[in-house]
Amino acid sequence: MSKASKMHKFFLNNKYIVLDVNTGAVHVVDKIVYEILDFYGEKSKDEIIEIFKSVYGAKAVEDVYEEIEELVKEGLLLSDDVDISNFKYNESNIVKAMCLHVAHDCNLKCNYCFASQGNFKGERSMMSLEVGKKALEYLAKNSGSRRNLEVDFFGGEPLMNFELVKDLVDYGRSLEKEYNKNFRFTITTNGILLDDDKIDFINENMDNVVLSLDGRKDVNDNMRKTISGEGSYDIILPKFKKMVEKRGDKDYYIRGTFTSNNTDFSKDALDFYNNGFKKISIEPVVTPEEMDYALREEHLESVLKEYEEFSKEYINIKRNDKDFYFFHFMIDLNQGPCIIKRAVGCGAGSEYMAVTPEGDLYPCHQFVGEEDFKIGDVFEGVKNTDLRDKFKNANVYSKEECRKCWARFYCSGGCHANSYHAHNDLKKSYSLGCEMEKKRIECAISILANLDN
Repeated sequence: MSKASKMHKFFLNNKYIVLDVNTGAVHVVDKIVYEILDFYGEKSKDEIIEIFKSVYGAKAVEDVYEEIEELVKEGLLLSDDVDISNFKYNESNIVKAMCLHVAHDCNLKCNYCFASQGNFKGERSMMSLEVGKKALEYLAKNSGSRRNLEVDFFGGEPLMNFELVKDLVDYGRSLEKEYNKNFRFTITTNGILLDDDKIDFINENMDNVVLSLDGRKDVNDNMRKTISGEGSYDIILPKFKKMVEKRGDKDYYIRGTFTSNNTDFSKDALDFYNNGFKKISIEPVVTPEEMDYALREEHLESVLKEYEEFSKEYINIKRNDKDFYFFHFMIDLNQGPCIIKRAVGCGAGSEYMAVTPEGDLYPCHQFVGEEDFKIGDVFEGVKNTDLRDKFKNANVYSKEECRKCWARFYCSGGCHANSYHAHNDLKKSYSLGCEMEKKRIECAISILANLDN
């Protein structure tokens, strides 16, 4: 294995940072260490001393060399990969999460919507109580000994079928007692139909809420229009503010999308923050390159620079407001998931599935409507086991680009849907997304390095 696939180093936000790829160890180092690592393992100790002694002095170079050598011996730097390429992932086919498409209909017509304005390229429809109950039962019965289960009410716009949402929350609570489970409910909404009653119910019963709004008024209204073609910002913003104010300390995040029209997306994040939202996500649009708002290679440099500039701003804000969170700058370096989980990612098609209003099962919400990816239904379970196995086997060891990438255990191979839609292949990486993810990881680690007292 090459040195580059074992170690990654970068300088950002005034910190020299070195990552050991396989263990996840992070080292914030002095410049002398950072520079000597370029030659360690490729030149002898004496050669390295000769190269740097005029800058740092022979004794300092020797001391640093020995410190590096000790880290290598301890397995904290340039460590070898743990060979788990033959591991059996989720052999029992445990399901832990479901995305319930309670409404294949929407009251907005967003330009970039992968769901084709809510109908997922099919007929507009609403999930029935029978299908919803079967979905929750399927999850409870197929979750093995796992107690905590995730259920996301999704659409289209789920508030268009809100009575069903309420009925399914009640039904889920009854299943908890029967199966010794704990359902964690989430709802994703555009907010158009929010009122006081819905806000109160959601805040009482949903462990998390995803609020969809794209950022600044002009950015949002350019892409997220009402059915009549008008901007939605002024309708939605006050409703989201009320919900968050009443929500207290319960989880939520407000989620935007940036396109080639707003690669200065940090301004959108700051607009959210200035409107009182503390938990924020701005996601890059994923759409065919021919769309005028698509992100292409030509936009990559400005997007990566934007992440870096925003990370500087983020550090300054976090020093005064610890409750401010940008989703892509959040990273846990203390006790992340095990190596196998870091290799396989989100679990789409195996541990996680999406359910259509008719009860059909798909690997995730981004595959819904593509008939080749239907894996079964909530009445008879998974029938296309070959497809399920394809998803189970798509991991950082089966993806050629991932095996060589320093970020493989942070992104876990990236999004299956992005890979497929970019290359028609689950095992090929979406390169544009990879570059953005690598920059976000660097930013997140440099932020922690600056904020860690």
